[in-house]
Amino acid sequence: MGYDIERFVGYVNEGLLCSICRGVLEDPLQAPCEHAFCSACIHAWLVHHSNCPEDRQTVDVSSLRPLYRYMKNDLNRLQLHCKNKESGCQMVCSLESIDRHEKECEYSLIPCFNIGCTVQVERRNLDGHLAVCEYRSHECPNGCGYFILSAEDIQHNCVAELKTELELLRTEMICRVEEAKHEMESRLDSQRRHMVQKESVLLNQIEELKSQMSRLMSDVCSLMAAERQHRQELEQAELEKREL
Repeated sequence: MGYDIERFVGYVNEGLLCSICRGVLEDPLQAPCEHAFCSACIHAWLVHHSNCPEDRQTVDVSSLRPLYRYMKNDLNRLQLHCKNKESGCQMVCSLESIDRHEKECEYSLIPCFNIGCTVQVERRNLDGHLAVCEYRSHECPNGCGYFILSAEDIQHNCVAELKTELELLRTEMICRVEEAKHEMESRLDSQRRHMVQKESVLLNQIEELKSQMSRLMSDVCSLMAAERQHRQELEQAELEKREL
């Protein structure tokens, strides 16, 4: 929806008006046929139509483009009144800077900061409202450290509040200790399983080494027996040689 043309000071070129809402262009987009629209207006139009509302030429969302730079510059230079004019604001500024001004305008309605309060006041009156707001809070004068609402002053009991907080802290501490205990038990179980697996692997390796050692000893015994047999054969051959 475009800006109300009544807010503007002086003449506004027809080309800077939205072809749908007839307001001054807000966040403008341009169709291939060069007709311009507010972004919200043309998107709402194209939900139910597929053409330009001015000349009925085919238009889709993908064909929309930003406004030409010279038109955008002309639009930004337009002068208009603050939306809070009826509340007393006399500011007149360019369209380019109007949003920045209205966010800081002393006549803008803003919500009360206090939790639970639904009142909206002008920014310039906020401090006065906060001073009397029934939802305002202040630190307990007895020194317990709690911030209390004015309406709760009579019901506030420092000892009871501190006991409640202490119980909450105690409960939280117990929960944290239990969580730490469970985490440590989980880690120990994981390490225990890892050690058992590692022990099993080492035992298998030891058995394999024993088997290899047994085979090696058997091979050594076989070699020694063969050597004795060979020596005996040499001695027998030497005897036969001597007899000859």
